[in-house]
Amino acid sequence: MKNLILSTAALALLGNMAMADAHATVRLGTEGAYPPYNFINDAGDVDGFERELGDELCLRAELTCEWVTNEWDSIIPNLVSGNYDAIIAGMSITEERMEVIDFSEQYTLPDPSSYLAMTEIDPASSVIAAQTGTIQASYVASLEGATLLEFATPDETIAAVKNGEADAVLADNAFLVPFADADPELSFVGDNVLIGGGIGMGFRQSDTELRDKFSAAIASMKEDGTLNALITKWLPGSETF
Repeated sequence: MKNLILSTAALALLGNMAMADAHATVRLGTEGAYPPYNFINDAGDVDGFERELGDELCLRAELTCEWVTNEWDSIIPNLVSGNYDAIIAGMSITEERMEVIDFSEQYTLPDPSSYLAMTEIDPASSVIAAQTGTIQASYVASLEGATLLEFATPDETIAAVKNGEADAVLADNAFLVPFADADPELSFVGDNVLIGGGIGMGFRQSDTELRDKFSAAIASMKEDGTLNALITKWLPGSETF
């Protein structure tokens, strides 16, 4: 970075800009396609567990926030490039992602990942569908004997099982339960797997102040029980704090 000698006037201008930035709207990036964590409702608005959580966090952090949707496979690059200020999209905290972005305090504990299929299968020797860039895709890729079939959206992974393209889908249990309940042809098979380090908000590595504000808000929701209430409401069966 170039070294600049700033005049008093320039310093004053930068101070005013910093004050403006402090009151700028914080843009929250989400996928809008992973219920019950986040989805688009009939009114065309972001909805779900993370919408309710994010709105409450912004209130507690005294921030003005707006919601932005972004496809999953480019959600981290577009955070880094500045298209929004934070990711709140069911993103598990992993060491690989932490090489690129920072995370807030976790707002869910690790949720079991489950296999959903139309017939009984052995996941270790089957074709498994998973969404691109997820902890489930990485897990299947590490299994000797299993074949990973990646898709851009979570709905496509379900469709792949339904049309016979894949033997099963591996995803968060909370995402798969509604599909299993609604379709008698689909059922859970094999054992659940526990991967990832819980879910947190993602931030640019330079935005430590913003990250800390949201982490403090998450901590306050844990302390007064409101976070557990949201988890029970939106993610029944998931472990609470």
